[in-house]
Amino acid sequence: MNNFLHENESKELMIYSVQEGTELIINSLYESKESVINSLYESKESMINSLQKSKDLCNAPVGVFDSGVGGLSVLMEIRRQLPAENLIYVADSGHVPYGNRPANFIEKRATAITEFLLGADVKAIVVACNTVTVVAVESLRSWCPVPIVAMEPAIKPAASITKSGVIGVIATSQTLSSKSVARLCNMYGSNIEVLLQPCPGLVELVEQAELTSISTRSLLSDYLSPLLDKGADTIVLGCTHYPFLKQMISEVAGTDVVIIDPAAPVARELLRQLSLRQLSASSVRSGSEMFFASDHLSNAQTITSKLWGRQIEVHKLPHAYC
Repeated sequence: MNNFLHENESKELMIYSVQEGTELIINSLYESKESVINSLYESKESMINSLQKSKDLCNAPVGVFDSGVGGLSVLMEIRRQLPAENLIYVADSGHVPYGNRPANFIEKRATAITEFLLGADVKAIVVACNTVTVVAVESLRSWCPVPIVAMEPAIKPAASITKSGVIGVIATSQTLSSKSVARLCNMYGSNIEVLLQPCPGLVELVEQAELTSISTRSLLSDYLSPLLDKGADTIVLGCTHYPFLKQMISEVAGTDVVIIDPAAPVARELLRQLSLRQLSASSVRSGSEMFFASDHLSNAQTITSKLWGRQIEVHKLPHAYC
């Protein structure tokens, strides 16, 4: 009898054990199924968020800045080559010109404006100023989280196209005395003569939109004559203000002299950088522009509208960045 009871208890234990094991397997499968479903859901959510973030980044604006209105010459070329991009332009009109400022002051202003643009969630920044490029762009790139496209005098292309073997570079004193320009001259000027001509006063004339005045022509003649007298057949515009004087420069220098404006290569480099990072805006839309100035708002609006070619609104740069 005892053996019979013992066998029954063993069978019951085995049945219970099997039932318990089956339930564990079922629960484990259910939990595994739930885990897979949750994982797929989270993966889908992550993918959607990633795509949304990517879309938002593509729609983010590009920031462009200069000491004043000169960088509008670069902005125009960016708008021509990248019609879908939203653009934010900052003219540091309260501190123009940069050309005769100390290097630490220029770096401080460039840092403040870069911080403002980052606060506006830009996806890239264009330094539309040769002086800032040669003085501060290396420092900016060391901490700025978005790509920075900068510019420097186009000595390399000028050296490759000159026929007389003499090129002239017109720019601000700060730009021409920089290590960057010295490096360019050493790299590309060994077989040609590079004439460096500082042009104090030209920036201020452009800032007042005096593009065709007698005083502007007289000043340009003073600066260009020494270059032309020494046989320069190519003139490099080493300041973004100067393209607005391109017509008068051509009239003074003559039609045989080639004038190099670096705006187009800068716009192409911006396009390349955005494409490389898959940040280009959708081509089905037209981009917008916003303009900011650090001072003299009414004057900035008048001059910017005149140079841009239509009436625009200029906003005051927040005080913290002025």
